[in-house]
Amino acid sequence: MFAPRVFVSMIGALAAFAVATYYLNGSLASTAIQTLICAVLMQVGYFAAILFLVWKEARERRRVSLQKPFVTAEAANDEKQSGKVPLRRLNRPHHFNS
Repeated sequence: MFAPRVFVSMIGALAAFAVATYYLNGSLASTAIQTLICAVLMQVGYFAAILFLVWKEARERRRVSLQKPFVTAEAANDEKQSGKVPLRRLNRPHHFNS
């Protein structure tokens, strides 16, 4: 969800909503109020979608970290000698570079 694209899309949707509402009601005050309510609802939906994506990613990372064993001393030495950074160690909470 690329934020600038979402905001431009929301502005376009709100403009279409405002035009349609004004056409149906004929009242600027009613159109402004209903468009403002629609904008708030869209922001709440966008926030909820972002929270859901973060929650889903955290759950997936937790699941993956529980399935993979921790790095053994031999594997850590092999990885240090090869110059690779063990990514699964970086995803553990409270990791320390040693």
